[in-house]
Amino acid sequence: MSVIMNEDSRVLIQGFGGAGQREAATSLAYGTTVVCGVTPGRGGQVINDVPVLNTVREGVDQFDANIALIFVPAPFAADAIIEAADAGIPYAICITEGIPTLDMVKAKAYLNQSETRLIGPNCPGVISVAERARAGIMPVDVYTPGSVGVISRSGTLVYETVDQLTRIGIGQTSSVGVGGDPIIGTSQREALQLFQDDPDTAAVVLIGEIGGTAEQEAADYIKDMTKPVVSFIAGATAPPGRRMGHAGAIIAGKAGTAAAKQQALRDAGATVVESPSQIGETMQAVLQEQGLT
Repeated sequence: MSVIMNEDSRVLIQGFGGAGQREAATSLAYGTTVVCGVTPGRGGQVINDVPVLNTVREGVDQFDANIALIFVPAPFAADAIIEAADAGIPYAICITEGIPTLDMVKAKAYLNQSETRLIGPNCPGVISVAERARAGIMPVDVYTPGSVGVISRSGTLVYETVDQLTRIGIGQTSSVGVGGDPIIGTSQREALQLFQDDPDTAAVVLIGEIGGTAEQEAADYIKDMTKPVVSFIAGATAPPGRRMGHAGAIIAGKAGTAAAKQQALRDAGATVVESPSQIGETMQAVLQEQGLT
């Protein structure tokens, strides 16, 4: 099994420029079904065997697209998200970073009235390993099929984590990059619920960051989970008031500190590590302790 994507996923890429074309080629080689690109005004072209259309609606009508992968530049990305929702795409995965906050406020409000679930923005995307289904920018060679789900606000840390797991023989079901911006679609809590409901996921890695209260909200859900969670919070040494990396990674109040998040997760029953280098070995120990390997 998997979350969000599976062998029936049909990916449409909004913003079919250099990045979109490159990731389409990687996904196709991996085994993902990429049905079309969308760039207004360029409909009718075929680039690397991928047809280009003018609108998302055309991609849904002609190719039954059900995943929108968005590489549209930041000033226009919120409109691209709304277009995907208008076309009835079940999942829109937005890689774009730097989308103006007010634009995302409007897009989020629009999505709340639709059936479309947004992943991101400013995220590495989604991959379901056994299903060979990928929509994003993650390197495919570090993934191997298995029973651990991975959730992260950080792209770089999700790659590092998956590589650690793979090297010690722990495969993955899916990984979901929720995004590092202040306003995102799917939260860590919601992603945890997807993995809790997936029968093939035995345990979850949750990679958070300083800033906001998303990890505390995730901790409230972890209290009721039946699957173990190993967590790492990035940015523990960041001074208050300074943004570190992602736009959402800024400490504004005690709740946004690494210590507050770590404590909430520990209180909820998660196993919290102090260094990203400990994630793989800690997950291995947790799986062995619970007889899941």
